[in-house]
Amino acid sequence: MTDLTVGGRTAAQYLRGALYGLAAVSIWSGWIVVARLGLRSSLTPWDIAALRFGVAGVFLLPYVMRKGLALDRLGWIGLAAIVIGGGAPVLLANAGLLFAPAAHAGALFPGVMPLAVALLAAAVLHEPFTDSKKIGFVLILFGVFVIAGGAGGAVGPGQTIGHALFLGSAVAWACYTVAMRHARLGGLHAAGIAAVGALFLYIPVYFFVEGGGLAKASGSDLALQAIVQGLLTAIVSLVFYGRAVSILGASSGAAFAALSPAMTAVMAIPILGEWPTAMDWIAISGISVGVYVVSGGPLPGRWN
Repeated sequence: MTDLTVGGRTAAQYLRGALYGLAAVSIWSGWIVVARLGLRSSLTPWDIAALRFGVAGVFLLPYVMRKGLALDRLGWIGLAAIVIGGGAPVLLANAGLLFAPAAHAGALFPGVMPLAVALLAAAVLHEPFTDSKKIGFVLILFGVFVIAGGAGGAVGPGQTIGHALFLGSAVAWACYTVAMRHARLGGLHAAGIAAVGALFLYIPVYFFVEGGGLAKASGSDLALQAIVQGLLTAIVSLVFYGRAVSILGASSGAAFAALSPAMTAVMAIPILGEWPTAMDWIAISGISVGVYVVSGGPLPGRWN
């Protein structure tokens, strides 16, 4: 055989799609680390969310004005799921970083998110469960319980609060994803609707409640969060993710989200000085493998 194929694709095509997927998941992992870094400065979770919604909303407003709100396909419930589901995860995850480390955020938010999507899609879109998905669910739940139990004596006031917020982020994002799939919206279109919705709903409330919170931060802190949160995460990563899905297909493209927990943990070591415990690594590995299987990523047996 002179041309290695993966699921009907050549090795070169798969590699190209994989690079797009890795680029997207690198940004997704990076925003968690950068957000926690921002919380060590004068910025609050609400400040970081304001920067993300403000920057992304302003940049994507012309796009949404041209494409519209797709209300005919979404309906009011779907539109609410897109706006709330696209904005709430940011608020919940940023708040969770006040209580738990970035490695836990990577495992319990983007790590569990595909599982939450699969469960909600089964209920709403009637997508079937395969045997491989069942195996993946077991691995994911194992990792979640290990991380939750790792709080030890801190159960209650400490890391458990952060864990609950991260899991809430995953559920909210699942609502966003299922609504987007049901309406057959493009990734950037859905992201634009969510960003513009947050711009008009969240930003006025933020300035009314927080006042001049952003004025207390340094210019470098503001610039870093604006670039990573508002531009890279909310816009650029979606372009990369869209390319990965177009080359590899939806299941294989989405499988790269499984790498986010491990990548977040690795990034947190040099940037934040947060070293995962041995049990954290076991849980992160279990979640990564489980989500990869659930998402339908290529397995060794599929290589011909």
